[in-house]
Amino acid sequence: MNDHKILEYSVVVPFYNEQGNVTPLYSDLKKVFEEISGEYEIIFVNDGSIDNTLQEMKELKPLKIINFRKNFGQTAALDAGFKEAKGKYIITLDGDGQNPPSEIPILISKMEEGGLDVVCGWRYKRKDTTLKRVFSRGAYFLRGFLVKDHVHDAGCTLRLYKKECFDDFDLFGEMHRFIPAALYWRGFRVGEIKVSHKPRVHGLSKYNWTRALKGFIDMISIWFWRKFSNRPLHLFGGAGIFFVLIGVLFFIVLGLLRLFLGYSLSDKIWPLVATLLIVVGVQLFVSGIMTDILIKGYYSNGKTSYNIKDIIVN
Repeated sequence: MNDHKILEYSVVVPFYNEQGNVTPLYSDLKKVFEEISGEYEIIFVNDGSIDNTLQEMKELKPLKIINFRKNFGQTAALDAGFKEAKGKYIITLDGDGQNPPSEIPILISKMEEGGLDVVCGWRYKRKDTTLKRVFSRGAYFLRGFLVKDHVHDAGCTLRLYKKECFDDFDLFGEMHRFIPAALYWRGFRVGEIKVSHKPRVHGLSKYNWTRALKGFIDMISIWFWRKFSNRPLHLFGGAGIFFVLIGVLFFIVLGLLRLFLGYSLSDKIWPLVATLLIVVGVQLFVSGIMTDILIKGYYSNGKTSYNIKDIIVN
């Protein structure tokens, strides 16, 4: 790793309470890049670990450490790593040791042969718990309907990106699962390749039902961004106009019934229903306008959802 030369590769690895995995993973990465031509850097992101993860990192050289003040999540850790990376290509993998660095040359070959901008690992034979595999399978079907990311394994962090993919592109929420989808929608060429997956040796999995729920919510968010990120008024405004029209139609029908058939409205709930539909429609339309304004503000925000305590260069 040499800061005075043009870097070819940046390796970004997020860690949260992964003591015992830090040093073996670093050693494996070093061995792999001894066989790969091109200068490189290794960036470890300490995502607010409360064990000895940071202490293990400080004993490794050469290494760049991004140290968060607290735990902000994997998406924030990757975003910070992407912004700090100097290489032409960015490689990501998990800090739990389940993504073998020995697969990195396979990703590089796939990118070169296919003329791709992004190559995603596909853990064809996963070494995870049954519950985690069930959640992942369900998420795969939902992604196919809502997100259409054209990859089999959105949860695999072992990926290779061209650095240009992240120009003017910020990550938020639990978006790390949907980076390939977001890049595909932006016009980048996305491919995948089968990779091996190792059982966890040290530490405990951070995956639980709350992460699955957050992932589903973010999937809905990603769907919205894909369909309406540049035109939210089309969604909310369209729904608002629909409700207003239904409400007005209700009033017309009720008026005709009252005038020509003598239908009494004084003891009926239907006028209230018609009024409610119109009010809801107006509120949705106004929400569309406000969302449109907020999204325009988002693109010029420039803020991050995390706080870096320090950057340590060993």
